[in-house]
Amino acid sequence: MTARRHDECAGTTQEAHVTQGPLTTEAGAPVADNQNSQTAGIGGPVLVQDQSLLEKLAHFNRERIPERIVHARGAGAYGTFTLTRDVSQWTRAKFLSEVGKQTETFLRFSTVAGNLGSADAVRDPRGFALKFYTEDGNYDLVGNNTPVFFIKDAIKFPDFIHTQKRDPYTGSQEADNVWDFWGLSPESTHQVTWLFGDRGIPATLRHMNGYGSHTYQWSNEAGEVFWVKYHFKTDQGIKNLTQDEANKLAGEDPDSHQRDLRESIERGEFPSWTVQVQIMPAADAATYRFNPFDLTKVWPHEDYPPVEIGKLELNRNPENIFAETEQSIFSPAHFVPGIGPSPDKMLQGRLFAYGDAHRYRVGINADHLPVNRPHATEARTNSRDGYLYDGRHKGAKNYEPNSFGGPVQTDRPLWEATQVTGATGTHEAPSHAEDNDFVQAGNLYRLYSEDEKSRLIDNLAGFIAKVSREDIAERAINNFRQADGDFGKRLEAAVQALRG
Repeated sequence: MTARRHDECAGTTQEAHVTQGPLTTEAGAPVADNQNSQTAGIGGPVLVQDQSLLEKLAHFNRERIPERIVHARGAGAYGTFTLTRDVSQWTRAKFLSEVGKQTETFLRFSTVAGNLGSADAVRDPRGFALKFYTEDGNYDLVGNNTPVFFIKDAIKFPDFIHTQKRDPYTGSQEADNVWDFWGLSPESTHQVTWLFGDRGIPATLRHMNGYGSHTYQWSNEAGEVFWVKYHFKTDQGIKNLTQDEANKLAGEDPDSHQRDLRESIERGEFPSWTVQVQIMPAADAATYRFNPFDLTKVWPHEDYPPVEIGKLELNRNPENIFAETEQSIFSPAHFVPGIGPSPDKMLQGRLFAYGDAHRYRVGINADHLPVNRPHATEARTNSRDGYLYDGRHKGAKNYEPNSFGGPVQTDRPLWEATQVTGATGTHEAPSHAEDNDFVQAGNLYRLYSEDEKSRLIDNLAGFIAKVSREDIAERAINNFRQADGDFGKRLEAAVQALRG
């Protein structure tokens, strides 16, 4: 069968280039016979001296790096971010400094709980991890297709993910584990109401929104601080799958979302998102009606209206899924001047956890891979050696300060300082007037149409009905009852009907 490839972005096909020259080993030596192993005589045992054979088998055994613990199933594409509004009054980030300025990007979509071989069309949040290749280095924005999350403190993240993964005894995801944790963690009620609503299963990756989810800091040249939230509104319109449609599609075409994204770009139908930010003056945070750094809550638009700042377009597919999509790394700790973290406790944990995961999974030199390298500037560090180190620093000194022309510090932090007071300890977040785990879940439920409410109830009831213990089921239902009385009443009746 003739090998074929799709031109980047053009949607046309052409014959693949024929490789000239002999097949070689990894060391460059020509391979005499790639069809037959060396043996001790005809029909004899294979010889250990056959280095071409051993090298191929050894490399094959190591072709898969450890998959991500979460967000393992992913698809990615390159694109551009174009600034459409002057935002210099809020941030000194250079890539946000001039209307019309374009910045190269790489966006990786993913499901959260499934493994690398799982289906795309499942009920799960979608990761929305975006890398901006700016002139000041890479800026990574690691979010989801929901503006909120299940928990508000990173110390609970391993516990939460363990409930979503395979049970250590049964080897399957267990409804008991999922609903036991959610029922005992009322802060999850808002996100669960999102997840089991219509947007819990997007029809494609192109037909869903993305969110930075966390609160981040912007600071301008004068040192003024603002808190921001990012929104990426799909220009293709929102489209979702019902549970029955998703079940059918997942069985017939497990790669449905990945294929749709790739083929739309090949056709020249480049998906795009309108980029908006909500902006809160730093002084508002202390007296706002709820904790603005709580990842389980949204900022109501009437309080902080979204401001349109740009357009994100995806227009080029990766040439090699493993090298680019699978080995791409994202860390919320990758900031540029004018952008920084907030006191969001989930974000604070992720500042460490993401980078540490990639150092384990891809290797200490993962940043050297083409998909992860800065584009407009060279990384100038004193880090050396380790797996896959390419020697790029040659004989340059690897310490600072030095008197041999090495890189020096700028003496200006990337972001502004945050005032802190009090004693160290394991503290809960500061108290605000409306710090309630159920208010926003109830508000969301009441925004749904009657048809949307019915589907939400059916989706939740079908899962809760699988729980083996009445106390776990009742505790889960009670969280939704506290969000909205009608919500809880209808859910309880639906679960009872299914359980007989």
